[in-house]
Amino acid sequence: MASTTVSSTFELLFISSLLLFSQFFVSEAQGLPPVVKGLSWTFFQSSCPKLESIVRKRLEKVFKDDVGQAAGLLRLHFHDCFVQGCDGSVLLDGSAGGPSEKTAIPNLTLRKESFKIIDDLRERVHKECGRIVSCSDITALAARDAVVLTGGPNYVVPLGRRDGQNFATEQATLDNLVAPTANTTTLLTRLATKGFDPTDVVALSGAHTIGISHCTSFTERLYPNQDSTMDKTFANNLKTSCPTTNSNNTVNMDILSPNVFDNKYYVDLINRKGLFTSDQDLFTDRRTKNIVTSFSANQTLFFNKFVNAMIKMGQLNVLTGGQGEIRAKCSVRNKDKLLAAVVEGLEKTLYAAL
Repeated sequence: MASTTVSSTFELLFISSLLLFSQFFVSEAQGLPPVVKGLSWTFFQSSCPKLESIVRKRLEKVFKDDVGQAAGLLRLHFHDCFVQGCDGSVLLDGSAGGPSEKTAIPNLTLRKESFKIIDDLRERVHKECGRIVSCSDITALAARDAVVLTGGPNYVVPLGRRDGQNFATEQATLDNLVAPTANTTTLLTRLATKGFDPTDVVALSGAHTIGISHCTSFTERLYPNQDSTMDKTFANNLKTSCPTTNSNNTVNMDILSPNVFDNKYYVDLINRKGLFTSDQDLFTDRRTKNIVTSFSANQTLFFNKFVNAMIKMGQLNVLTGGQGEIRAKCSVRNKDKLLAAVVEGLEKTLYAAL
């Protein structure tokens, strides 16, 4: 009996060690950032093996119908992670306790359809696997697939995030999201506090290679005086699309290949055709100019640095283990505490078995 117990214990320890080694190997072999405690490259490998295929197959159809939704999902992940960590708090609706992050000024231009897509993915995943996958994990996977399905690099996403039960205040949102009018000093300073170096900052800015922007995000560069760092022909074209400072129109952020995730954004910057101050100043500032130049000449280099920065960003202040919850609906905090406890217990049992 004692021999059997010792043998079983040894087997469990061996399996656990093997899993930890495999996570380390994946990270080291691909030169990826380390995984924070509580997340794993293989978190749902046994409990929800079809998770990633469910998300990708659905998004293939969504983007085929409207490729613009890819940029919306990528931006949603950014706005979630940078404020109070990747906890899905940006998905929450407001309540009697106060307004939600959705109504904070920087988030008013998030695509409404992006929230619907995440809810749809959550419903499909929970139908297949039960309520064991968080909305924050689904948002991270959707962002990755937004990159891949528009021509960008494929990469692994560490999973195991839990959903936060509180949303950030509007002030916290303003303090943590960098405005398009910011210069490089502000950008580098803000992101340095979150562990990002200049290469990370320039790489993450490359997300602007897909998507659109509202005129009001950059018309201060056009009126009353044109920004001297902006190409004149480009500026005149923008004035046609945005005839006034408060125009409601939108324009493409990357004029060369607006629906393809590539390195043309950096070519735009070199040609003085960056849309935002926070974009164009990356080529003006000596601390980041060479990085922009290298990315414009080497798309593979950009892709590699972007993947590293995205994996780092996707692990900012994550909730894991017994923290937070697994929301039944992404826009609402759970009310069924008893069921949540049962699900949490099942999840812990499954994780322990792995």
